[in-house]
Amino acid sequence: MAASKMNVLHWHLTDTQSFPIQLNRVAEMASYGAYDSSAVYSPNDVRKLIRYAKNRGIRVILELDAPAHAGNGWQWGSDKGLGNLAVCVNQQPWRHFCIEPPCGQLNPANPNMYAVLQDIYYDLAHINKDEMVFHMGGDEVFFGCWNATEEIVNFLIDHGMGQNETDFLMLWSEFQDTALRLWDNALNVANLNRTDTLGNGEGRSASPVILWSSHLTDPLVIEQFLSRERYVIQTWVPSTNNIPQQLQKLGYKLIVSTKDAWYLDHGFWGITTYYNWKKVYDNQLPKGNGILGGEVCVWTEYIDAYSLDGRTWPRAAAAAERLWSNPNTKALQAESRFFRHRDRLISRGIQPEAIAPGWCQQNEGQCH
Repeated sequence: MAASKMNVLHWHLTDTQSFPIQLNRVAEMASYGAYDSSAVYSPNDVRKLIRYAKNRGIRVILELDAPAHAGNGWQWGSDKGLGNLAVCVNQQPWRHFCIEPPCGQLNPANPNMYAVLQDIYYDLAHINKDEMVFHMGGDEVFFGCWNATEEIVNFLIDHGMGQNETDFLMLWSEFQDTALRLWDNALNVANLNRTDTLGNGEGRSASPVILWSSHLTDPLVIEQFLSRERYVIQTWVPSTNNIPQQLQKLGYKLIVSTKDAWYLDHGFWGITTYYNWKKVYDNQLPKGNGILGGEVCVWTEYIDAYSLDGRTWPRAAAAAERLWSNPNTKALQAESRFFRHRDRLISRGIQPEAIAPGWCQQNEGQCH
């Protein structure tokens, strides 16, 4: 990243498959949620990575996705007398309960879930205490899961709500409001008061949080649920979708992750399409106020430590020039520099994928 002039690592820490982070206050999360005892990050491991990145000019923003993408690691509540902290965990047939398997969503009807979430936030705030921004996830909440959970349906009825989309959005927004308050508590306990770097000029307790674009951030409803002063929206829609521009007009700050150009795991599973470095390079950000930057995403369902380099590099580097200088040139004009950059990455011990036959590198501009 440093060699490619990329300066933020957004680390999606957990998902329904695994909760691999050891936490002092809630040791059960990793013991119930990690693949095995060796597939975990200790708090010290995370701090070392953050230090390593900082020494190279890279900030690390942690994400704890919620209330969806939360399954394995949350199953221990009933064993400890806390009830169901999450629902639909590993349920089948999965298409009835989530967007992708394995399933799992937090249980907003259980107050004990919020107590556990508070402890998780305390630990994360202490681990990454020099960073003022936190990513709360918030994508792919599946109302069918909550609607299939008797405890949650009864909670809605008891609070005068039904089971339509509006009611589930209200339930989701109440979860988000509570989660934000819990995060602010964690920052205050960690004594992390300082000015943020996203232009708010407020104390650390009012630092911005990031959410993925979702039903809750739809331009038709977002102002009802989410403050533009507190929330940054990370959009992950195709380049033909105008949701980023609509959110801009409403005054929200955005991070752009164009789904059909900057999702580098695509092309290796399902019906997704592979995006070569030229597609990455030529992807344009929306113009105007509120665009904080962009992010290239590498989701790892089909990637591990042995394939990460090749899937990520050198394609991710093509986005760096777009984000820093937004050049008027197209990828073809950058080709010779990009070939050289791949060689530079190899010299640093990276194993980037090949981007052209050797003949094409010797005869630039003749391979389209």
